[in-house]
Amino acid sequence: MSDVNKTIQKWHASFKKGTDFDSWGQLVEAIDEYQILARQLQKEVQSTNSSDFTEEQKCTQSNEEFKLEDLKKLESIIKNILTYNKEFPFDVQPVPLRKILAPGEEENLELEEEEDAAAGAGSTEAFPPRAPAASQGTLLPRLPSEPGMTLLTIKIEKIGLKDAGQCIDPYMTISVKDLNGVDLNPVQDTPVASRKEDTYIHFSVDVEIQRHVEKLPKGAAIFFEFKHYKPKKRFTSTKCFAFMEMDEIKPGPIVIELYKKPTDFKRKKLQLLTKKPLYLHLHQTLHKDS
Repeated sequence: MSDVNKTIQKWHASFKKGTDFDSWGQLVEAIDEYQILARQLQKEVQSTNSSDFTEEQKCTQSNEEFKLEDLKKLESIIKNILTYNKEFPFDVQPVPLRKILAPGEEENLELEEEEDAAAGAGSTEAFPPRAPAASQGTLLPRLPSEPGMTLLTIKIEKIGLKDAGQCIDPYMTISVKDLNGVDLNPVQDTPVASRKEDTYIHFSVDVEIQRHVEKLPKGAAIFFEFKHYKPKKRFTSTKCFAFMEMDEIKPGPIVIELYKKPTDFKRKKLQLLTKKPLYLHLHQTLHKDS
């Protein structure tokens, strides 16, 4: 079996698993599968080296919401994508030209950028055209309440950075990891922040943690990665990160420290971003169904 057929079979299996969960009302599990598939498809679409698919076969859904019955129309398309030539059932839109980077690749590109700057390379050239921003984010709704269980809403209020005004299309990626850095919940992105003020970027957005607090394992942590677009290299970079541990979950405001990238999900080698008093400002709300 060719590599491309194996890839399509993997996509189909992931899609079928997601729609099965959806049919059974297991929405969290369904979202996990849909997001895994979405990342696989997006990586293929944005690959500049792949010749397995034609440009006509590379497409992405719009941001509309679809019913399960509509989503199931995609199953036959995924199975037969190499020969599919009918009208696509949903509106499509161009794929952003931003790169999806492998672990470690971002750091290499950052180093190249610093070396170019030191050598004065390209200092008189205009920036390349900006890629369109995924400005809507991927935030998820609050889970259904359960008797005796607690849900956590975290409002990301603002982040303090000395070069806040220079950050292009800034947003946050929120994830919940265990002690080994393994995802416990679906990863979420905030919309792009639109307001900058002095040394602060304001988000003012609520993030619904996708697991009841009582079901989070000991040693888990909630991570916040601050990301922004680098036009010279045409990729989105992680500038810094912060995290909250389980003993910090309590109602009200909290201010947490910022650490240097790369994000250390195992929390073994942490380095503060700066000695300046610049932090991530959050506000927590606990919802308990008694």
